[in-house]
Amino acid sequence: MSGGVDSSVTAKLLADEKARLTQDYDLSAIYMRNWDTRDESGTDVGCEWEKDWEDVQRVCQKLDLPCQLVDLSKEYWLKVFEPAVRTWQTGFTPNPDVWCNREIKFGALLDHLPEGTEFLATGHYARKTHDPTSRRPKLMRARDQTKDQTYYLSSIPESGLDKALFPLGDVTKDEVRGIARAAGLHNAGRKDSVGLCFVGQRRRFNEFLSGYVPSAPGPILEIDSDTVLGRHDGLWTYTIGQGAKIRGIMHKLYVIRKDYEKNAIYVGFSDHPGLLTSSIVSDDFTWIWKDATPPDAYTHRGFRARAQIRHRMTPVPVTVLQRWSSPQVRIMFDEPHRAVAAGQVVALYDGDHCLGCGTIDEAAVVADFDGLDHR
Repeated sequence: MSGGVDSSVTAKLLADEKARLTQDYDLSAIYMRNWDTRDESGTDVGCEWEKDWEDVQRVCQKLDLPCQLVDLSKEYWLKVFEPAVRTWQTGFTPNPDVWCNREIKFGALLDHLPEGTEFLATGHYARKTHDPTSRRPKLMRARDQTKDQTYYLSSIPESGLDKALFPLGDVTKDEVRGIARAAGLHNAGRKDSVGLCFVGQRRRFNEFLSGYVPSAPGPILEIDSDTVLGRHDGLWTYTIGQGAKIRGIMHKLYVIRKDYEKNAIYVGFSDHPGLLTSSIVSDDFTWIWKDATPPDAYTHRGFRARAQIRHRMTPVPVTVLQRWSSPQVRIMFDEPHRAVAAGQVVALYDGDHCLGCGTIDEAAVVADFDGLDHR
């Protein structure tokens, strides 16, 4: 549980089911503390996790559920945050929330569950079914497509998915809030959390990250003329496709490319062809069923799928190619895709079935300018 309405309603649904069943089972809640604010301020006073933990306890008291807090801040720091910082330093654009589910929620947390725990339920909007022949678990999109979170879950291993329960898979967000209000849960109207969990609700991303990534000023250049338009504080302060606010420039410009060797950011107008990507390469793509790569991926015609490179985007049709005995995957878009950044996560789908994901290591743009890194 996180303290939010989604995980609280998940607990409510499971508690109701437990009451209806004649065969009893143990049901308890667990709260993960993933971020230690003492690393920043030297004190825990007034930090977000305390309010979240208080909300979890209030809901569990109302539902008559035991709950416990597990401190995974060390594991989160080592397995999620530090790798993300190293990625930002290179100018790439990581997605820590995807790797948190693999490394922490369906990784380190499993080692802290009570002995004999069979399932771990979360408040994610996703569904799990089983293959009718092999009975292996399949990660499926939620009924509420506007809230679907399979993209964030695309990195979890099959062993973690096998233990997972997603009670909200067939429930819409409006229905969730209705259930919470009907149950008298105090957090029924609580706003959804947005942004990275370690940044918090009251801080700007660049302000936060500047405490961990050293400033590395460099030029901002117009991509076609190499004219210097301004300065940046580090490649990590911008991502591909982001609007670039440059003092003295009245028209809106967007980040097109980055050059790590020159520590330079190149900008242009929103319709610049340098923003369009025809194909991407992931060197570490992992299929949820590791031993069941779609056979067509090994053929010259490739495997037809749909790709998603950010949360809530509409998946786009692609062709997927993979070499034998290699985790490297090349994904070719049917139509050039806009604003693809290395470091982002690409998830692949066969219909509503999420097949796995990988980090984007290369992005081939439609208009190639001097081989600059598209980060």
